[in-house]
Amino acid sequence: MSLKEKLLEDMKTAMREKDSIRKNAVQMVRSAVLQVEKDSKVTLDDDGIIEVIAKEVKKRRDSLPEYEKSGRQDLVDELKSEIEVLMQYLPQQLTEEELEEIVKQAVQSTGANSVRDIGKVMQAVLPKVKGRADGKLVNQIAKKILG
Repeated sequence: MSLKEKLLEDMKTAMREKDSIRKNAVQMVRSAVLQVEKDSKVTLDDDGIIEVIAKEVKKRRDSLPEYEKSGRQDLVDELKSEIEVLMQYLPQQLTEEELEEIVKQAVQSTGANSVRDIGKVMQAVLPKVKGRADGKLVNQIAKKILG
């Protein structure tokens, strides 16, 4: 079963069980996938869908601090629940230790020796961790190692 089919089945199940948070999260991802497919005139495979899901998770994580600042605890809780739902469709996330090892290997292979070379390191690391780690975390680890 492809990821697209799994999303459709999970949405149907969530509708039957009246699980509005799961239904909304899956529906938003499915519409984002459809939008990407229409814009690029392609049919996304599982890797492409994982990329879209990762972007949706990132959007929600980025908007969390804004909702917390404005005191909208109801929306904060809803966003956190949606993130949990979407994380189930992503591959197992890498731990910080695993990321550090990957970044160290990239630093050695690119010959980076200062923070100015962070672009080279990021270019080497991001394709390896696609969908399994947040780019912001990779950047922080790279700065720590190069700094």
